[in-house]
Amino acid sequence: MSSKPISQADSKAGEALRSSVQLILTNAHAAIEDRTRSDAKAIHDFRRCMKRWRALLFLIDPFIDTDAKSLNADARDMARALGNARDAQSALDALADLSGHGLALSDRSQKTLRTRIDAIRRTAETTTLTDDTRKRLAQALDRSIATVEHRPLQSVTFSDIAEHLAAGYRDARRAMPENWSDSDGEALHELRKRIVRHRYQMEIVVPFWKNFGTMWIDEAQRLRTSLGKHQDLLVLAGLTAPHQPLAAWRSRLTTAIAQRKAHHVRVASHIAKRMFVEKPKGFRRRLEVIWKTDRRASQSPHD
Repeated sequence: MSSKPISQADSKAGEALRSSVQLILTNAHAAIEDRTRSDAKAIHDFRRCMKRWRALLFLIDPFIDTDAKSLNADARDMARALGNARDAQSALDALADLSGHGLALSDRSQKTLRTRIDAIRRTAETTTLTDDTRKRLAQALDRSIATVEHRPLQSVTFSDIAEHLAAGYRDARRAMPENWSDSDGEALHELRKRIVRHRYQMEIVVPFWKNFGTMWIDEAQRLRTSLGKHQDLLVLAGLTAPHQPLAAWRSRLTTAIAQRKAHHVRVASHIAKRMFVEKPKGFRRRLEVIWKTDRRASQSPHD
């Protein structure tokens, strides 16, 4: 972390980081404790909060010292707790993707598939989001909130933030495959995780860098969506494996799944090559230049 004196503008950057973390954890609490939400919505909202929380943890790790390890462990466990319930929804999303692009199955067969996958989803939600699970997740969130409240995040400068944003950019850039068409599902899934992390980390700069920050997040979201659809198709393919619930449809789904996977890989490669053309050092310099420019503009007298 920078040893330079903290300016008023830099303290705003640190406070923005703290506010973002607190809002994410508060929203996660609401998702898991609000019994008026359906199980599907509660799981979706909670998992989205966890993705944001884990992304920001990479930014604040250096500033929370010995607590970082336990916070990361709690965040990982919370994310995994509801993973099984999400898989069936991924399969439903993949089926919808196939259906919208000429899936050679009758409407009746597609309805049967949706019904079977939806039954898997509802069973997973019922057995996953139990009262005990809600209690354990709430306790883990309480520990995270308490830890963040007692850490001096206001001392974090924008230069500190830029350094770690550039590190997230570098990690995503390094995860890009050399040959996209030959990449396996595991490599693309790892890239997607890094893109998700980078996409949520970049939200912290939007208050200071609205135009570019918003554009960058939109682009990262498009990349995440393409990679996510590829992952959804892998989940659906897994359900058609021998002895799995959709094994009877394997021969009729395999070709369609392969074609849509290839399409999403092509789209993802075009977006990624455009996004990550700049080297990490250049990306960091650009962040800091825009930050300094924004500060000078905000300090200028109004006409």
